[in-house]
Amino acid sequence: MSDLLNDEPHSQDDRVAARKPAVGAHGEQPPDSAWAGRAQRSEPKRSEGERSGARPAHAASPSGAPAAALPVEDGTGVPYEEAMPSDDRDSELPRGVRLTGRSKGRRLVKKVLPSTPALTAEQRLLLLDTWQRSGLPAGDFAALVGVSKHTLYLWKKKFDTQGPAGLMDRPKGGPRGSRLPELTKRTILMLKQANPEWGCQRISDMLVRGPALPASASAVAQVLHEAGYQMEEVPTRPHPDKIRFFERAKPNQLWQTDLFTFVLKRQNRRVYLVAFMDDHSRFIVSYGLHASQSSALVLEVLRSGITSYGSPEEILTDNGSQYVTWRGKSAFTKELEKRGIKQVVAKPRRPQTLGKVERFWGTLWRECIESAVFIDMGDAQRRIGLFIDHYNFQRCHQGIDGSTPADRFFGAASEVKRTLQARVAANALDLARSGVPKTPFYLTGQVGGKPFSVHAEGERMILTRTEGERQEIDLVAPTPAPEVVKADLPTPVCPMGEVVGLGTDEANAEPPLPGTSPLDETWPPTADGGEA
Repeated sequence: MSDLLNDEPHSQDDRVAARKPAVGAHGEQPPDSAWAGRAQRSEPKRSEGERSGARPAHAASPSGAPAAALPVEDGTGVPYEEAMPSDDRDSELPRGVRLTGRSKGRRLVKKVLPSTPALTAEQRLLLLDTWQRSGLPAGDFAALVGVSKHTLYLWKKKFDTQGPAGLMDRPKGGPRGSRLPELTKRTILMLKQANPEWGCQRISDMLVRGPALPASASAVAQVLHEAGYQMEEVPTRPHPDKIRFFERAKPNQLWQTDLFTFVLKRQNRRVYLVAFMDDHSRFIVSYGLHASQSSALVLEVLRSGITSYGSPEEILTDNGSQYVTWRGKSAFTKELEKRGIKQVVAKPRRPQTLGKVERFWGTLWRECIESAVFIDMGDAQRRIGLFIDHYNFQRCHQGIDGSTPADRFFGAASEVKRTLQARVAANALDLARSGVPKTPFYLTGQVGGKPFSVHAEGERMILTRTEGERQEIDLVAPTPAPEVVKADLPTPVCPMGEVVGLGTDEANAEPPLPGTSPLDETWPPTADGGEA
C-alpha cells in the first residue's frame, strides 16, 4: 500500500513530468531508474565547456531538419537558458559591463585653470601697441592673447594718463608709516622732548588747542614709535588706604549725635528723636523725643547727658541745621565752646562717618519702633527710654566683642568676661560629672573705681576682687520694703532731655499752621479795648 502511495504523483507538475519525460541535452532519455518510485524533475547534463560558461554550438542537421528544440524547464514552457541563474547570464556578457550594483555619482567641481604668468611692463606695452595696430575690437583681440577686454581698456587708460609709467608694477596697499604732515610730526616730537611726562592723549589735545594741528592719540603714538620711543613699565607706588574704622580708647573722649524721625501710628503724627552716644562703648548717654527738630531740643538733651555722665572731650555731628549754620556760629557750637568741648563736623553726604549712631537707629527701628504701637507722645518717650536701658545694660554688642555698652562705659568689661568664662567652664565640668546643670549666678560691678564679681560655687558665694583675691561671703536677706503701688511703666534709667520753659503739653504740641497767630483770638478789638 505504501508503494502505491509513493508511486502516486504528488502534484500537477509531477503528473506533467510523468506524461512527458524530459529530453536530455543530447536527445537522450534518462534511465528507467529515474522513473521508479516518486516522479523527479529532470536536469540536463552539461559538458565541461558549458560549466565554464561557453555555450555549445548547435550543429546543423545533415538532412536539413530543424535544430533540436531547447530543453524545457519541467513543462513550464520556459527555455532552459532563460531559467538559468543570473550568475551564468552575467558571465556571458562582455567584460566591463555590469547589470547590478550602484552607479558612480556626479558632483559639481570648479575647473582648475592653468595659472598664467604675470606680464611684465614691456609685454603689456607690446600687447597694447599690437592691439592698436591691428584695428580689431577689444573683445576679439583679448581672446587671441588670453586676456580680458577690460584689462585692455584699463591698460589704455593708464597709458593715456600716465604714459609708459602707468604700465609698471606697483606695490599693493598704501604707504607704510604715519601719513601725518611733516610739520605735525615735528611738532609732536618737539612737545614730547620738552615734556617727557606727557602722554599721547595730552599731546593730541595740545595740538588741537595750540597750533590747530589735528592728530589723534593713536596717530601720535605711531609717530613716537617711529621715532624710537617705546612703552616702559614703571612700577606704581600704592597709595595709603583711607581710614575705614575709628574708635576712641576711653569713654567720654568722643560722643556722636544725630536725629531720627518716625510717625506715631495712632495719631499719624511725626516726631523727632535725638540721642548722644559714646564712641568707645556705644553707650547712649541721653536722648529726647519731641514733635519738632529744634536746636533747643538738642541743647537740652546735651545738658542732661553732661549732668549725668560728665563732659566729653569732642562731639561728632553732621551738617544738620541744629548743629551747624552756614553763617556765623550756631547755638549748639556756642554751647560747646562755653563748656570747652571741641566740635567735629562730618563731611557732607557721608553718613558712614556717623556709622555707630546710624547703626543704633537701625537697631531701634527693627527691634522696637517698627512693631510697637504707642498710645501718645508720653508713652513713646517712656517705652523708647526702656528700650535704651535694655540696649545699654542687657543687649550684647558684636562691635565690642559681645559685651554690653554699660560694661565698657563703666570699665568692667574685662571682669565680666573673666567671670563668664569661669562660669562656662564650671558648668561644663559639672555636666560631665553629674549631668545636673547648676543655676548660673554671677554679679559684677564697680565700687569706688574698683571692679568686683560675685558668683556661686555650690552652696557658697565667692567674692573676687581686682587683685584676684577670693573671699566667701554670706548673703543676708534685705529688710522688706513697704508696699508701693506699681506704675504702669517704670521710669527709664537713661536721662531724657526736655525743652526748658515749656510744659510737656506745650513742648509736644503741634506747631501752628501757616498764616495763623495767637492774636487772631482777640482781633479785631472792640471800642472799649476788649475782645470782639
